[in-house]
Amino acid sequence: MSTTVASTFAALGDPVRRTIVDRLAESDATVGELVALFDISFQAVSQHVAVLERATLVSRHRVGRTRRVRLEPQPLDEALTWMESRRQRLEERYRRLDAVLADMADDAGPDTTARPDTTPLPDTMGRPGRASTATSTKETKK
Repeated sequence: MSTTVASTFAALGDPVRRTIVDRLAESDATVGELVALFDISFQAVSQHVAVLERATLVSRHRVGRTRRVRLEPQPLDEALTWMESRRQRLEERYRRLDAVLADMADDAGPDTTARPDTTPLPDTMGRPGRASTATSTKETKK
């Protein structure tokens, strides 16, 4: 796994940062606008944005006198590519397993289904030791 993908997953491991990414997917925002989404301090949101910035998921840019935070698509694209390649490999494994299971079913013949065991369960009240002890105690008292 590349460093970029690892840092993307690490940064997205926090629910606050995922919410920030969700919000920035709609449009750029100031840190102050992001603070309005949470019940945490400006400083805390700013630190979360800094983590996202170090992971290159967001960048800051000036618009007039304000600094806006922008979502950067490249790290998300790289993470998606990494996940997609793993998904394809997993699907290939399942296809191979399906083929093996189909071959096994063909080799075993038509009657390969397991049948449930219909053997009756033993009477739990007549467990060894209990019934005989009770009987022998009654017989001793007579």
